[in-house]
Amino acid sequence: VTDPHNVGAILRSAEVFGASAVVGTRHHSAPETGALAKAASGALERQPYIRVKNLSDSILELKKIGFVALGLDATGSSDISDAAKLYSDRPIALILGAEGPGLRSRTKEVADALVKIEPISSFGSLNVSNAAAVGLYSITAV
Repeated sequence: VTDPHNVGAILRSAEVFGASAVVGTRHHSAPETGALAKAASGALERQPYIRVKNLSDSILELKKIGFVALGLDATGSSDISDAAKLYSDRPIALILGAEGPGLRSRTKEVADALVKIEPISSFGSLNVSNAAAVGLYSITAV
């Protein structure tokens, strides 16, 4: 996620819904700037924002310590709420794609499942920060 306003909003939602951290890539994620901090509304000071060299490798490391990796993607085979119930006994790493292109192919490969937010209408897709909020809520509402 490259837009600092989106990353800030994701940090804010992550803090509200009790996430342990937000992980992004060093080269393709928004850096900690004033715009990001403003959009985060204080969450940047509370929510760890970790930037890694390779997201897929980091996902594999999380899986080794017991996390389930759910990739949020419009082409997902199941609804995120159903997946959250299925894996409610394990910590979940919610993986988001970049604005526009979505998840990279390697990221999709390392995910345990691709999940989607089931839309009520055929209007289109959510902004990545809105999708993050809905996804995080779906995981914690189980």
